[in-house]
Amino acid sequence: MEPASSVAGEAVLLANAGRGDADAFRQLVNVHLGAMLGTARRMLGDAAEAEDVTQEAMLRLWRHAATLQLGPAGLKPWLRRVVSNLAIDRIRSSRNTSVVAEVPDQIARPMQSAGIEARDLSQRVQSALSLLPERQKLALILFHFEGLSQIEVGESLGISDEAVESLLARARRALKVTLKNEWEQLLPDNID
Repeated sequence: MEPASSVAGEAVLLANAGRGDADAFRQLVNVHLGAMLGTARRMLGDAAEAEDVTQEAMLRLWRHAATLQLGPAGLKPWLRRVVSNLAIDRIRSSRNTSVVAEVPDQIARPMQSAGIEARDLSQRVQSALSLLPERQKLALILFHFEGLSQIEVGESLGISDEAVESLLARARRALKVTLKNEWEQLLPDNID
């Protein structure tokens, strides 16, 4: 059998999984789980939520394996779209939930070392990402974190290269405004 990493190998495994072959399905999961979990984590900012979304995506793969048609890029674009859509659904549903009943009187500044400050900065960046509209956030994650080209991002989102460029530009401008106080901390140390 061909390796699962090739499109032809994936097609064989997918066909077998569609016939109920759990081992073929397990091989597909082993190939794609890490990347899909990474996408979900970056979109949601919560490991447990990301695991739930990724598990649901893999469950959908199992259910639709018999009817799923692979494109030239294999299974990854379909899985990425499923994970992205599920994550967007989670983000939208969480916006309708009130998490905090009362606002604290004072914000307590962290008194620990640089590791805590770096984690705090990371959380502020994640928070700023969460404020972006879903399409801008997804384009930014796919381009900067997943390393896809603008063309690949466009194919994944079903939009043109020009639309991706516009989404990325708007997302970057919004992040720069939101993170204006943190901007110097985000730059490499050797840049003044």
